[in-house]
Amino acid sequence: MGVTREAAPSPGTSGHGLVRRTVTAALPLYLTMIASSAGGLVDTAVLGRHATASLAAFALTMAVYTPATATVAGAMRGVMPFVAAHDDDPDALLPVVRDGMWLGIATGLLGAAAVCSVPLIGLASGVPQGTLSALGVFPFLLAASVLVAAIGNSATSTLVGLGRSKLVMRAGMTGTAAAVLLSLTLVNGVGPVDGLGLPGAGIAMLASSLISALVAHWGLRRSTVLAGRPLTLGRPHARAVLRLAGVGVPLASTVLIKFAVLGVLSIAAARVGTVSAAAHSIAVSLVSLMFTAAVAIGQATIPLMAPYLKARDVTGLRAGVRAGVKTALGAVVLLGSVLAVLREPVLTLFTHDPAARHQVLALLPLLLAVVCTDALQAVFGFGLIAIRNTVPSLLVFAVCYGVLALAAAPLSSLGGLTALWLALACANALLIVGQAGFFHQRSGRLAAPEATPGRT
Repeated sequence: MGVTREAAPSPGTSGHGLVRRTVTAALPLYLTMIASSAGGLVDTAVLGRHATASLAAFALTMAVYTPATATVAGAMRGVMPFVAAHDDDPDALLPVVRDGMWLGIATGLLGAAAVCSVPLIGLASGVPQGTLSALGVFPFLLAASVLVAAIGNSATSTLVGLGRSKLVMRAGMTGTAAAVLLSLTLVNGVGPVDGLGLPGAGIAMLASSLISALVAHWGLRRSTVLAGRPLTLGRPHARAVLRLAGVGVPLASTVLIKFAVLGVLSIAAARVGTVSAAAHSIAVSLVSLMFTAAVAIGQATIPLMAPYLKARDVTGLRAGVRAGVKTALGAVVLLGSVLAVLREPVLTLFTHDPAARHQVLALLPLLLAVVCTDALQAVFGFGLIAIRNTVPSLLVFAVCYGVLALAAAPLSSLGGLTALWLALACANALLIVGQAGFFHQRSGRLAAPEATPGRT
């Protein structure tokens, strides 16, 4: 008869303790994301005052830039669980960080190529010549920004994986402050100095990405377990980079699917009418602000779950996800309650059209249902990231959002915005079932052999 092996020690799974640690780690990330979103509004405001053609060119470029940067960021999230696995071993962590930088460069180059193609996309799409002429060097400045941001993401993903979210906040806030200051001065000018218009906005965004990346890499080199170690790139290790990509690329694909289908919903809403299109846009913006909290919480759970993954402690892994679910649900309910109470002044910030405000108010219950279901599915998705198994998320998204995309046009014709948002809530609810089921199944496979009945 064999000898029973002693199980690896694992941390406690106190629910209140995990929730408290999740909140502490997630709050700086959420504040960083909100500040970045608010900073992005400054560009829209100052360009709108500069020239309508500049604002139109800005919107065209951002239609490619936003999903490109989100996709790159999604790919880089795949680095987080590998970093968290070596948070106390700098010798093992260093090659992971270097390989993560190479993954950032590769994905950044792809994203940059997409943004560089904006003039061709606009030409093929029939965009007016006045808008195309206003583009100038702006797409190329933003292409450089995508690449720089990807390199910065390699550092911020490492910091998140190490549980150093305050350093991420420092980098993000510094970059956002620089973007706001430079946009206000470069676009319209100061005093007798003429502004640069759209190129000024591009310079501001590129400088912001560069500053954020420098601060993040400085924090990584000076204030973590890697302090004093050389973080030069070195030569890429193809197998190791592909291993990181095996987790990150499905995440990037999932982000692309979500962006594409939400775009389909926006087109379907526009077919209903101008007011409906405006109301839909406002509702999407409100949901995005609240959903950001779930993304921050999901990222915060990854380093908290790493010790359980090392110990092959399935109970701990599931407790970590439950803590994320409780925290995310509490956050979106709180934010949703604030929105419900302050709905009139909040909606007035978005539009003065009473018809559009009325439609958003009518959608409010569905809007809150959508953000709650989206938040919960996201946390289970981050649970799959933590155990380095992200293909199930891609499959579930492809099925649920694929059906939603096919149904969008008929639903908008039959029931308008209400039908669209009800369908979105149902798709998110199915995502919860799918991602939770896959997480339960795949995490169960990680049980240590000594914990399996019959093995001694």
